[in-house]
Amino acid sequence: MRSIRLAVGEDCTAIASIYNDAISHQRSADMDPVSTVNRQEWLARHTWPHAVFVLEEDGSVLGWSSISPYRPGRRALAGAVEVSYYVDYEHHKKGIGAALLSHAIDHSISSGFDTIFAILLDDNGPSIALLEKFGFEQWGHLPGIANFDGKRVGQVYYGRTVNRQARTDIPAASG
Repeated sequence: MRSIRLAVGEDCTAIASIYNDAISHQRSADMDPVSTVNRQEWLARHTWPHAVFVLEEDGSVLGWSSISPYRPGRRALAGAVEVSYYVDYEHHKKGIGAALLSHAIDHSISSGFDTIFAILLDDNGPSIALLEKFGFEQWGHLPGIANFDGKRVGQVYYGRTVNRQARTDIPAASG
């Protein structure tokens, strides 16, 4: 049975493995593998309502998603979050990415965020199709910005406005 839950430190080995597989397939602008310790530090920076979720089936993590702050510390941007999602390559095309993205959107809406966006390489057709299926639109394109040892690939920003209610829990700057 599949379930989506908050990630915990013990999930970081699987999270790193899935992400490193994406790196090896050039589905991230990262080119160097990440360690479990790196992912534990990264997970610790996701303080609620920013979060990391894992999709688990029969005790195995098959994919993960994250809701990350955009430009932390800039209060005018506190309602915008970046969504990322990665699926174990052996489990592609089984609805895992869609389940993770749907969960991330629901979490973002219930947490009061108003804008969700994803940053991805412009040659990642499957992810672009999934984002468009969920109502995301291309908001920006940075052509040829990524250099994979001479192979140039662009980045695209896909976004979706989900709620224009003003967040009231953003602390005022102290002076």
